[in-house]
Amino acid sequence: MSFWWLNPLIKVGYKKPLEDKDMPLLGGTDRARNQYLMFMEELNGKKPSPSHATPSFLWTIVSCHKRAILVSGFFALLKVLAVSTGPIILKAFINVSRGKGSFKYEGCVLAGLMFICKCCESLSQRQWYFRTRRLGLQVRSFLSAAIYKKQQKLSNAAKMKHSSGNIMNYVTVDAYQIGEFPYWFHQTWSTSVQLCIAMAILYNAVGAAMISSLVIIIMIILCNIPFSRLQHKFKSKLMEAQDVRLKAMCESFVHMKVLKLYAWEAHFKKVIEGLREVEYKWLSAFQLRRTYNAFLFWSSPTWVSAATFLTCYLLKIPLDASNVFTFVATLSLVQEPVRLIPEVIGVVIQAKVAFTRISNFLDAPELNGQVRKKSYVGIDYPVPIAMNSCSFSWDENTSNTTLKNINLVVKGGEKIAICGEVGSGKSTLLAAVLGEVPKTEGTIQVYGKIAYVSQNAWIQSGTVQDNILFGSSMDGERYHNTLVRCSLVKDLEMLPYGDCTQIGERGVNLSGGQKQRVQLARALYQNADIYLLDDPFSAVDAHTATSLFNEYVMTALSDKTVLLVTHQVDFLPAFDSILVNVRWRGYSVCTLSGSIGRL
Repeated sequence: MSFWWLNPLIKVGYKKPLEDKDMPLLGGTDRARNQYLMFMEELNGKKPSPSHATPSFLWTIVSCHKRAILVSGFFALLKVLAVSTGPIILKAFINVSRGKGSFKYEGCVLAGLMFICKCCESLSQRQWYFRTRRLGLQVRSFLSAAIYKKQQKLSNAAKMKHSSGNIMNYVTVDAYQIGEFPYWFHQTWSTSVQLCIAMAILYNAVGAAMISSLVIIIMIILCNIPFSRLQHKFKSKLMEAQDVRLKAMCESFVHMKVLKLYAWEAHFKKVIEGLREVEYKWLSAFQLRRTYNAFLFWSSPTWVSAATFLTCYLLKIPLDASNVFTFVATLSLVQEPVRLIPEVIGVVIQAKVAFTRISNFLDAPELNGQVRKKSYVGIDYPVPIAMNSCSFSWDENTSNTTLKNINLVVKGGEKIAICGEVGSGKSTLLAAVLGEVPKTEGTIQVYGKIAYVSQNAWIQSGTVQDNILFGSSMDGERYHNTLVRCSLVKDLEMLPYGDCTQIGERGVNLSGGQKQRVQLARALYQNADIYLLDDPFSAVDAHTATSLFNEYVMTALSDKTVLLVTHQVDFLPAFDSILVNVRWRGYSVCTLSGSIGRL
């Protein structure tokens, strides 16, 4: 109740500036991983209805945190009850001062009771705010994790609908607004409870004149209903415009080098400014309606008090110190909930839009179930890759297949070369093994850990060592052997800080061949069972390609299962089998040959 657990941190901060190591670790219940696992378990545990509708996203969150919601709701109710006792105790205290006390020390008792009520109000309000903010952070953390996990499993059609700009918006804006909602959730009902209690106290103080106050409040709320609907509409339009603008900015940042080389900065600046103008139009419309709501509700206490006193004058209701002071004290109870109504309306509208957007994203089609992946232990295991009459299509239209009638069995330790003309589906075949291409027919099974090297090198910001380790623990001997096999030793000697050299955005300070070899080193260090190599030698010279093939593919991966896409026919005799992709009647089909002579 007193937040004493912050004392050690405050003492350290008093003695010296706080550092990262001084910050305590999060508790298990507050960590994003645990929150995400609990959310997914609850979501998967809810069986869909007979109409195959997905479980309610909102009610899943409520079910995961119902205890925290109830506890914080109890403190919210305690705060409302404690603050509502003020006018009642004040009226009793005034009666005692006028000689109408019930017993001798009633004034002392009332003063002590008011002190206790104020203490309860303060403590309950602090607990209410802290617990709801903590709950909001938990919700925001597992929503960010859920969005991150979901975007890794999106189907090709869903990726077209949910761009990187949209996904960035889901994390930075929508998840934040939903994280703010738990705090305002209790404001929605506690405001109504506090308003009803205030009306009851007003009736006790001024009698029938309370009806005029109630009429004014109802009229103000009714006037805001159409504007609340407009707020919801404008908020939805604003988020759509923001998605389009963020998508354009992300694409501009990714291709900034091209924009600079062709001097297209002014043109793209005008395009982004035009998108920003559209966003600004909806933002202005939303904020103007919100300002109208705030002005109307903030001025409402003046209208309520004026109408009440006018009604007392017309009905000749006597006003003395008892009911006047009680009315003024109660008016402060009315002011707070009435002034919070526009904020509550705005937050509820924003949360509703955010819930809808994130729910649609989490319900987007996935690639689950395309590939049955399993791990094996020991010597006796099935073949690593098995395809039986498989057809794959990037499009949702199953009639437009990219690969058709694929039958492929790859044994453990086998080296398969994949050849074919441009656009024949070589990279698509590797993507099918990864489960990235929707399967329309047949069955595919993959056993073991997969390492994939794409045709275009992917480099993350960080050091060379960070890119190779990729989160794995450091093994000095294995790390050195990896550098030797990937012909990176001389390259690292040329860099100013060796493997600790910082790599810029997308490997800007590395050549194409160096980026490709760093990517190969990352795959080799992971010690996978299956290696899918998509033409990794295209970015290096002939001498380096020969060295990589002998040291990397044939030596380092001698006991691994390898599928290599290549156009260099000099390497083909070393493979166990050669898979040739050809275009036939509009489809990509595969033929398998046992040797270069048979091919």
